[in-house]
Amino acid sequence: MAYQKVFKRHELKFIVTKEQKAKILKAMEPHMVPDRYGRSTIRNIYFDTDDYVLARHSIAKPDFKEKLRIRSYARADRESTVFVELKRKFDHVVYKRRVAMAEAEAMKWMQGTNAGASGPSGIDLGTDPGASEQMRKEIDYFQSYYSDLRPMAFLSYNREAYRMKDPEDSTAIFGSDFRVTFDENILCRDHDISLTSEIYGDPVLDEDKVLMELKCSGGIPLWMTKVLSEEHIYKTSFSKYGTAYKQYILPELPKALNGAAAKAGAGSQAAAKQRGPAVRGLAASYIG
Repeated sequence: MAYQKVFKRHELKFIVTKEQKAKILKAMEPHMVPDRYGRSTIRNIYFDTDDYVLARHSIAKPDFKEKLRIRSYARADRESTVFVELKRKFDHVVYKRRVAMAEAEAMKWMQGTNAGASGPSGIDLGTDPGASEQMRKEIDYFQSYYSDLRPMAFLSYNREAYRMKDPEDSTAIFGSDFRVTFDENILCRDHDISLTSEIYGDPVLDEDKVLMELKCSGGIPLWMTKVLSEEHIYKTSFSKYGTAYKQYILPELPKALNGAAAKAGAGSQAAAKQRGPAVRGLAASYIG
């Protein structure tokens, strides 16, 4: 099955109540339909250093940040297709690459046991082997740059995803790349970190709250801005992994490690300022 490998877009985040979500869905009805995944339970494994450099950098709200994760859209087994994703944000633009492969191959690759000169053996090169090879090299470089990455957190959530109706539909008055997602029941844990495990963990949002994301390469449709204005819904900064780290991981860290990690986090922010422009240039070179 074909899948999108490279993303370049704006991602706007909003925390809404379930009542507000219902009103937004009503406004979306003439314009949007569920996307190929529709309703799904997304599972993610986030990779970080022992001192949580990536999490600390994320919650500092820098101009540039990046993360590495493995994602599945259902409970996986060793042969299930999962996505290794490298996600970066620079100057309010999100750049994401992802490569599909079997869960067992993905875990071996991320843990450094199955890479080698030609990369993981289970990689899906699809119709554009050159682009996949470029993404593999970029992910390998990310791993070597941070050197001691390992699985540090498991996050899951129930997602509803919507896309614009087909362009030939007269109601589709906006670009077809505009997407809306709603994430509920966001749970995290720092043990039993596996895409093959059951869903459980600590809640990241209050029970009545929903994380809504608007994803687009351009502007937001007028009908969406209208309902946001009417409901007094405002954009916010929210990182699932960063929030999980602040709420549940950071308070449990030993004080000695906490202090050392803070220094490491400060160093990573300085390095990130230098990496940001280079990453943007690299992304532009093969996003097109």
